[in-house]
Amino acid sequence: IAALRFQAWTQPTRDADGQPDGWTVYGHDVTEREATKRRLALESMMLGAIKSNLDIVVWAIDRKGDYLYHQGKGIAAAGLKEGEFLGRNLFKMYPPAEHADMVRKPLAGEVFHAPPAESMGVVWECWYVPGDPSASEAAMVAVSLDVTASTRREAELRAKLEVIEQQQEVIRELSTPIIEVWDGVLTLPIVGLVDSARTAQVMDDLLQAVARTRARYAILDLTGVQVVDTGTASHLIGLIRAIGLLGAEGVLTGISPVIAQTVVSLGVDLSHVAVFAKLRDALKHCIARMSARR
Repeated sequence: IAALRFQAWTQPTRDADGQPDGWTVYGHDVTEREATKRRLALESMMLGAIKSNLDIVVWAIDRKGDYLYHQGKGIAAAGLKEGEFLGRNLFKMYPPAEHADMVRKPLAGEVFHAPPAESMGVVWECWYVPGDPSASEAAMVAVSLDVTASTRREAELRAKLEVIEQQQEVIRELSTPIIEVWDGVLTLPIVGLVDSARTAQVMDDLLQAVARTRARYAILDLTGVQVVDTGTASHLIGLIRAIGLLGAEGVLTGISPVIAQTVVSLGVDLSHVAVFAKLRDALKHCIARMSARR
């Protein structure tokens, strides 16, 4: 059974002659009130710990926009002192465009979260909460978190990722250069690991080059590729067919035994595709075909 708390006081009673003849004891159950006091004290202690140790600012305004509360460790980052805004008016300090939503929505009873934005040289992320008219004169309570450092790190990370993506693009271009080795003859030496994503990029680049240069032949040199999966092999065969649709002839060279086994396992018919062991032989084939046409 939970213990009850009482507040008591006594009052002496007197007889007809005005002499004390006893005491009357009055009691009042204050269990709930004391529990509320302890809870408020705990919440106050927790708020104090948060304000003192985290880079935040806790502030409140009334319906006129006057600051009622302005404290927190984060205030120092903006070059201010705790309570410096007390008595000042938010609407007069900032242009309407900067406080329209953050005030209008909380005053209408809606919690509003504002994404990080810079103010006074600090990047703040803010939460605006409607006040409780029955409990205080605060029309809005706000918590502003200093996210300057994390925003800077995020920007640096984003910049690094952009550099990495640019480097990867350069590496892809260098690893799959399209070279015009003869008038009307393009060659694409493929080196390294070839997966489906890279093959799709190669297909796009090569087909654009064939259309742009109006090449008659496109040689795919696989000498530098040791292994491909079935999906990649299908893409390569599809690339040969796509080259044919552009009015050019696709030629394969440098197929390794492993790649040959993969192609065979797919059941792909290469009887209509010119296949050579070396790039030199493929180039001779292309030149001879062009000479015969002339």
